[in-house]
Amino acid sequence: MIKEHNIDDVQEPIINAPIEVQQIIERVWQLEKSRLDKKLNSHINDDILAIVKEAVQ
Repeated sequence: MIKEHNIDDVQEPIINAPIEVQQIIERVWQLEKSRLDKKLNSHINDDILAIVKEAVQ
């Protein structure tokens, strides 16, 4: 039997993450959303790395 998860259960680690982590998640989500809207299939790793490096500095 598969246990159904409440949406709050799924978002709990994000909600309870430090603000810096939440900001990284938000920026990566926005980046991916814009790439999907434009139907871009290129690699996203360098963009994510730049976001994380900027947040760490």
